[in-house]
Amino acid sequence: MASVKTTKPVRSKCPICGKPADAVLRPFCSKRCADVDLHRWLAGVYVVPVTEDEEEDERREESDERDEPPR
Repeated sequence: MASVKTTKPVRSKCPICGKPADAVLRPFCSKRCADVDLHRWLAGVYVVPVTEDEEEDERREESDERDEPPR
């Protein structure tokens, strides 16, 4: 007879404090930890890396918008 392995649901941990995540606030365990994470984003602690090509595209788009005649 083949053995059947039962797997337990994986409980994720809060990325801020490491406590088990709350289903409503996932991935965080509390509103406080969610607010800490939001503050880190707004303060610039977390950043999304940008390549040089994307920066050049943004500059080009901005200059194109400035060159358009008013309507």
